[in-house]
Amino acid sequence: MTGTHLALLVVTLLTAAVNVGIAAADLTGARFVLANSAQVGVPRSWLPRLATLKLAGAAGLLLSLFNAALRPLGVAAACGLVLLYLGALTFHLRARVLYNLAYPGFYLATAVASLALAVAS
Repeated sequence: MTGTHLALLVVTLLTAAVNVGIAAADLTGARFVLANSAQVGVPRSWLPRLATLKLAGAAGLLLSLFNAALRPLGVAAACGLVLLYLGALTFHLRARVLYNLAYPGFYLATAVASLALAVAS
């Protein structure tokens, strides 16, 4: 296994895991998710849809690890996650909720890293 393949495996697994985790928090209505959503102006009714997008992204990334022919699916999933988290950052900036900007920034960074490694491999 080359360094690139190992990095792809580790970063993809990390990205999938954090997205499954935050999607679970969205679906269960975790207190911090509800508070943050209200602060940035995301209606509570959007949370199940956002969680579905995060889970779909994680699934696409994981499926692309098991079969090289599915690598384009991983690229598409990573692109979707990048767009999702760019939207989250936009909502935070628009609402001037900057104290916790690192959270969507971290999720965005993992998605960008997954995208870059999927394209490079």
